[in-house]
Amino acid sequence: MELYQGKGVCGGIAIGRIQVYKKSRPQICRVHVTDTDAELLRYQNARQAAAGQLEALRQKALADTGEEGAAILEAYQLLLADPDYNEAVETIIRSESANAEYAVSAAQNHFLRMFEAMDDDYMKARAADMQDISERLIALLSGSGPAALLPGEPVILLAEDLSPSETAQLDPAHILSFVTVCGSPASHTAILSGMLGIPALVQTPAPLDGALDGMTAIVDGAAGTLCVDPDEATLARMKARLRDEQQQRRQLLALRGQENITRDGRKILLYANIGNIRELPAVLQNDADGIGLFRSEFIYLERTQPPTEEEQFRIYRQAVEAMAGKRVVIRTLDIGADKQCSFLKMPPEANPALGCRAIRLCLARPGLFKTQLRALLRASALGPVAILYPMISGLAELRQIRRMVSEVQAALDVQGIAYGNPEQGIMIETPAAALISDLLAREVDFFSIGTNDLTQYTLAVDRQSADLDAYYDAHHPAVLRMISMVVDNAHRAGIRAGICGELAADSTLAGTFLAMGVDELSVSPGNILPLRKSIRETDTRRYRTEEYLVNQGYPVI
Repeated sequence: MELYQGKGVCGGIAIGRIQVYKKSRPQICRVHVTDTDAELLRYQNARQAAAGQLEALRQKALADTGEEGAAILEAYQLLLADPDYNEAVETIIRSESANAEYAVSAAQNHFLRMFEAMDDDYMKARAADMQDISERLIALLSGSGPAALLPGEPVILLAEDLSPSETAQLDPAHILSFVTVCGSPASHTAILSGMLGIPALVQTPAPLDGALDGMTAIVDGAAGTLCVDPDEATLARMKARLRDEQQQRRQLLALRGQENITRDGRKILLYANIGNIRELPAVLQNDADGIGLFRSEFIYLERTQPPTEEEQFRIYRQAVEAMAGKRVVIRTLDIGADKQCSFLKMPPEANPALGCRAIRLCLARPGLFKTQLRALLRASALGPVAILYPMISGLAELRQIRRMVSEVQAALDVQGIAYGNPEQGIMIETPAAALISDLLAREVDFFSIGTNDLTQYTLAVDRQSADLDAYYDAHHPAVLRMISMVVDNAHRAGIRAGICGELAADSTLAGTFLAMGVDELSVSPGNILPLRKSIRETDTRRYRTEEYLVNQGYPVI
């Protein structure tokens, strides 16, 4: 029995035989061409063929995973049509009289370096998307075509890495689990595995030389392990766990349409966090009460230039229309610290977590901010939109925001452009905001507590540093006392307070948050139904006794 420790990206148990998949990559040689026009035409023909392949895969993904899976392949289609990428390839062909295969490879390497240099995990994962598009083009140009993945029976697929287009061509009925040696938890393949409900591991140091081919194995997505050639006792135990998981999954699906209400009658709203409109189908499938956090920065991070007002408006409109009357909370641009945009040309900072980020950046660049405010205000005319401002630390920022909103509204009035009256709220993620939350509550319509940064700033721990994991404790009594104080101050002012950080999905704290009076929790779509189950099984009266709270180190409510 051999155990390989990876990183789980989709939970669950899978038991079956391993099939090792090896991708063949053609050797790229630089060839001098005399007819660059003919070479450009050859490249354009390859692009058209690639577009046809991606459309076929998009249709298959639509049938297998619904609109959200299809949207990932649509993102690939957009990447294939990206003007910056295509201009780079065509420039190399013209200026260097190079063959198209070499030009694609050189352009790919340039963009890979750009993506991988970014601090944001989401953008690093887009490097794999760019590589997949380039390899598809090179395969077509060299006449080799894309590699086929055709397992004849349900298998655990073991590969160096898998692109979304490779994943999409698979028959879900023949795949028990994905296990990759490389890959990222933020990759589109990881997202697709979640949509398919297939356990998946990345960064698993298993050999790809064929030694494991055909061997019986167990994948534990929650533990992040691949167990090869398990003994009889281990196999029996994991088969029992698999039966239990299948039963639990059926029970969770039965909770769609049910209320988020505790045994003692306390209710709470469960919203979804999303980074782009491709996640909307998952929000609807998991029966969220609305969108509690639309991270608008990903609209910016996926681009090489700022999105226009119209581009933003179309995205926000799709979210509002998809939610069909449910509340959509959109956070304004939160760039800086671990998320950087190359086109903003932000100077390096010694401590970016404490630097010009989020609302500070927006106020420093009013043109950028007002463009987003115009799009948000226009979208609010179509449904219940709420605007959320991040990284607030004082009243001065709020009043500056209010002046800018008034200026944008006045400009829209002059132009005769319709807009709504959206709720306006703030993120409570700095100790300063928590400590003066009684004053801030008089100025806004709601609070959303960002526990990730609140924990970081309260405990003086860099949450990006793996060396400090032992000190980053979101359950720390200081953090929980701040949350309780913020909720109390919000209610005294007659406004709502929710939590949108990772702590919101912690089922061990659900009862405590309900006892504190938290009005809403916003979590990733896949956490909605498990959290609903936890809430419906909770009696908050046991969390409201002084003895319990003191013993746990929580604030006395």
